[in-house]
Amino acid sequence: MAASGGGGLRRCAAGLGRAVRTVCSSGRAAAALRAEDLAERLRRSEEEEEEKKKREIPKDPAQRRVRELAMLSKQLQQVHPNVLAKVLKQGTVYQNEEIVVINKPYGLPVHGGPGIKNCISDVLPILAKMLENAKAEPLHLCHRLDKETTGVMVLARSKEAAERIRLLFKTRQVEKVYWAISLGDPDPAEGIVEIPIVEKEVRSHQPHYKMTLAPNYRLSPEDGEVVKIRKNRNAESAVTRYRLLASASACSLLELQPITGVKHQLRVHLAYGLGCPILGDHKYSHWSKLAPQGRFLSSLQKLPKITLKRLKLEQSKARHLPIHLHAHRLSLPLGKQIDLVCKPPLFFQKTLKKLELDIAND
Repeated sequence: MAASGGGGLRRCAAGLGRAVRTVCSSGRAAAALRAEDLAERLRRSEEEEEEKKKREIPKDPAQRRVRELAMLSKQLQQVHPNVLAKVLKQGTVYQNEEIVVINKPYGLPVHGGPGIKNCISDVLPILAKMLENAKAEPLHLCHRLDKETTGVMVLARSKEAAERIRLLFKTRQVEKVYWAISLGDPDPAEGIVEIPIVEKEVRSHQPHYKMTLAPNYRLSPEDGEVVKIRKNRNAESAVTRYRLLASASACSLLELQPITGVKHQLRVHLAYGLGCPILGDHKYSHWSKLAPQGRFLSSLQKLPKITLKRLKLEQSKARHLPIHLHAHRLSLPLGKQIDLVCKPPLFFQKTLKKLELDIAND
């Protein structure tokens, strides 16, 4: 009896242990579910708060304009292609039987790619019909501008005209004039930058590629003499003519004429060749750092105090400044010389006014 009783007691204790473990296990599971639910609620709350902040209209007019421009760029990616074509039609500055010239908006890419819903090349057939008729041949790209660059852009009405104009660009028969607002004053005030450019990988918090200078000469550390070095075979010849138009508020308005057409040539020559990066160009203000994304605020372009004051902007908000680079004039030899001019966009004009960069007589 004693043995039998002892066995029953052990079985009872084992059963009780299993029950306790089951209760504890279910308790931990319930706690985990509660924690998961709490984390989800917190995440939703943070997202709602972030959306609320985005919807809030900044009191400062400079910040408000920056927000409006960012919203416009975002909207151009979300609108129906017909709406985008209509926007481009409204920006038409010249047309004849061979070409159509538009004033390219800020933030609109010319070609498609990952994450790009709307681009100029995709809506050219729609734009052609809006300008002509339902049977109009699609327009053709003759050259390209960076997504952030505004201004004169030439489209051809036929493949033959497009090929002819592309050849004019390739053989450097097209005169291109840009306007840029830069930090600092170039020295001398007028001149030519002739330094080859090459694309290199930058090792930072994440690997990325940037264009940079590949000079053919360097200063000897021993005696300071100019020494010719071996040419980088991957580098492209790059030549930029520049001229100072106005200077104020630790900034300059520059007239730029790219003789060659290397990727990001103007941005690289100004930032690394002249030491005058374009206002709002975070990518080419710091060689070793990636343009600001999310929390990487160290990549922000540092603006002088007088510039921030005139723009009524805090340094922490400088990340939202658009690149101030505008394709102002283009001279095209098509039988006769056709001079095409586009006014800078409104944000560019307002920055000029804020910085007191007076070009009234230009």
